[in-house]
Amino acid sequence: MNGFDHTRVGIYGGTFAPVHNGHLRAAKAFMEQMKLDYLFIIPAYLPPHKQIDSSDDPLFRLRMCELAFGDMDGIVISDCEIARGGKSYTYDTLKELERPNTRLFLLCGTDMVLTFDTWFRFEDIFKMCYPVYVRRENDPLIGNRIVAKITEYYQKYGVMFRKILTEPLELSSTDVRRAVKEGKDISGMVPEKVEKFIRENGLYR
Repeated sequence: MNGFDHTRVGIYGGTFAPVHNGHLRAAKAFMEQMKLDYLFIIPAYLPPHKQIDSSDDPLFRLRMCELAFGDMDGIVISDCEIARGGKSYTYDTLKELERPNTRLFLLCGTDMVLTFDTWFRFEDIFKMCYPVYVRRENDPLIGNRIVAKITEYYQKYGVMFRKILTEPLELSSTDVRRAVKEGKDISGMVPEKVEKFIRENGLYR
């Protein structure tokens, strides 16, 4: 990992159940706007703040990330949280990826920004990385809540969240799973290789 010294490394974690076009759009904008040398895509083994389906297979989610992001330069698909097992805490992942002279940038979605101060060792996380957020929706009321929360973090902890500017793609993994279950076409929601993988493995039916 010595090659990662003196570099800007992004971290994009999540359940990715499944990975979809909104994730890809956010990842590209994150890389470009934060001028990242590398971006780690890290599927969670067991997300602390989310319920996942009992039939979920983390290795399927990992494989779908590999299929979705495989052609993008500078992207590293990491199985560190899956290999670690148990609840996937961001603090532990950052500890694993910390290197001298490396700046870590953590990408957060709207829901993560609003609940960041409930996370395990969140104050330590603030010291370990630069938090960055991307909007997943256009709702102005949620926008006001985000601004208020970010102001609170700055006043209490001296932390400034940076914003990724990209047109939100109002799409969630829940939407994709529901569409699959209902037998609808998901070709506009996920990359072609991911759609094929979901179909071949009979996922989300």
